[in-house]
Amino acid sequence: MKQANPRDMPQIKEIIDLSFPRFFRYFAAHSVSDFTEPTFVSQQNGDILGFTKIIQFQISANKYGCILWIAVHPKHRQKGIALTLTNMCTAWLMDRGATAVFASTQRRNQAALATLSKAGFVRCRFGGLWQMFGWRVFELFKDIWLAPSEVVLVKRG
Repeated sequence: MKQANPRDMPQIKEIIDLSFPRFFRYFAAHSVSDFTEPTFVSQQNGDILGFTKIIQFQISANKYGCILWIAVHPKHRQKGIALTLTNMCTAWLMDRGATAVFASTQRRNQAALATLSKAGFVRCRFGGLWQMFGWRVFELFKDIWLAPSEVVLVKRG
């Protein structure tokens, strides 16, 4: 695993095109091109097998992280790459002070839900998020780029 650099972008964008519905491709490509927050890649023999884009944010006095995008090239799926990336990014965020790491995915994305579950993430409904954040829950939704058809999952430190 390594942090992505501009030379990695063509391969990452290919994975985006092969992995996400058209609506999400623009947002994924735009965010991975922003190097103010890290994108990590799994690489073998110079080929990028998968990537994860993460962000860090703060609400009140607490630091949080979010796995914003995760995708693996179709030729390399079901080999544990997404789980390895998820675990590595979660540890990276928590090592930097995140009290919890969030992820969101489409309700029907069984592969993402299974990977996140194996990594220790649990689904968090609106009521649970409200207990954590109160009115600031809407800051969370903005920070994690929550789309209407998605579910939120969380892993606490």
